[in-house]
Amino acid sequence: MAGVNAMEKKLAEYKCDTNEAVSLKLVRFPEDVDDDSTTFHPEYSHQLFGDDEIAFGYKGLQIQLYYTAGNLSTLFKVKYSSKVTELFDCVEPDDVEGKIHEIIPAGFTCNTDDFISLLEKEANFKPFGTLLHSYTVHSEEAGELTYQIYKADITCPGFHEYHERLQTFLMWFIETASFIDADDDRWDFFLLFEKYNKDGETLYATVGYMTVYNYYVYPDKTRPRVSQMLILPPFQGEGHGAQLLEAVHRFYCSLPKVQDITAEDPSENYVKLRDYVLAKLCQGLPSFAADKLCLGFSEDMVKESQEKLKINKKHARRVYEILRLRVTDMSDEEKARDYRLEVKRRLFGPYRKNQRELAKMRKCLRPEELVSHMGQMDTKVQHEELEKSYQVVVEDYRRIIERLASQA
Repeated sequence: MAGVNAMEKKLAEYKCDTNEAVSLKLVRFPEDVDDDSTTFHPEYSHQLFGDDEIAFGYKGLQIQLYYTAGNLSTLFKVKYSSKVTELFDCVEPDDVEGKIHEIIPAGFTCNTDDFISLLEKEANFKPFGTLLHSYTVHSEEAGELTYQIYKADITCPGFHEYHERLQTFLMWFIETASFIDADDDRWDFFLLFEKYNKDGETLYATVGYMTVYNYYVYPDKTRPRVSQMLILPPFQGEGHGAQLLEAVHRFYCSLPKVQDITAEDPSENYVKLRDYVLAKLCQGLPSFAADKLCLGFSEDMVKESQEKLKINKKHARRVYEILRLRVTDMSDEEKARDYRLEVKRRLFGPYRKNQRELAKMRKCLRPEELVSHMGQMDTKVQHEELEKSYQVVVEDYRRIIERLASQA
C-alpha cells in the first residue's frame, strides 16, 4: 500500500495546470518573444484538456502559442523539463501537441527564428473589408492611439485563413466556444485593429472581433444575431468592447431590412456591455426624455427604439429601467418605492409562471408530489430571491449610469 501511495505521489508531480502552461503572445517586435510582460494565459482550457484543465505526463510544461500581432502567423512550441516516461516507461503522457493541433490551422512554424523573420512581413498586412469606424484612446505611455473597426466577409482575399487563426483564441477565453462554418455567406465579421508605427511604417495589430449571423424573418426582414465577441486580453478594460458593439449596432441600424439585433446565449458580461451601449444610444430619443421616463414604460419607447435603433421590446425595457433610475431621486421614499415596484414587476415574471404551473399541478399530482413541488415554490423564499435579484440589477444599473456620466 505504501508503495502505491509513493507511486501516486510521484505521478502527481507530472500534472500541470494547462491554464498556466499555455502561454499566448501577440508579437510586434522581436524582443517581445522573450519578454514575459507580453505573455498572457487562458481563462479556460477545458475544451482541449478536460474539465480539470490538467495535462498529465510532464514537469515544467510550457505550451507556447505566439502570434504576429497583425496577420496572426503562428509559432507553436512545447517545452518541458522532464517527461513521465523517463521514470515510468509503462505510463503514457497526454498527447499535448495532438490536442493543440486540433484547433490551430496548418501553416504554423515551430522555429523561433523563422517566426521572427515573419515579423518583417507584418508591414504588408492590411485590415480586411470596409472601414466602419475610427476612434482614438489616450495612453499615458504611448499618447494618442488610433483604432479602426472593419466589416469583412468570407469573400475577402486571405480572410478565410486569417479567421481560422483568429478563432483559436475563442477556445481559451469563451467557456462554451465552438468554431463556426465561416463559408456560410450569412455570416458577417467585424474586426478591430490598432494602428501603430514601426520603423516609420504604419502597421495594424489585431485587437478583437465579432461574428454576426443574419437570420431570415418572414416575410422580408433579417434578424442579425451576435454569435461570438472577443476583445483580446492585452486590450481588455479599455472600452474597446463598447466601441465595437456600438459600431456594429449602428451599421445594422442603417439597413432597412433589419428587424432587430439579438445575441446567441449572451454571457453576463455581454449583457452588461449591451445595456450600456443601448442606454447610451437611447438616452437621446424623445420617448426616453426624463419627463416621459417617470410615467412608466410605454409603447412609444418600444416603437421608437425599434424603428430607429433596431432594439427589441425586452432590451428596450431594460434601457428604460436604467434611464429611469438615473432620473429618480432614490432618497425620496415614494419615488424609490415606485421604481422598486416597477422593476420587481418585471423580475416577478418567472415566479408568476411558477404559480401558474403550481395551479396546474394541483389538478394532476398526488398530495405527496404536490408538497415537494410547493416546497420549491415557497412564497417567502420567492420574495427573498426577488429582493436579491432586484439589488443585483440595481447595482449593475448604477455602474452603467456611472459609465454614462464618465463618457458625457
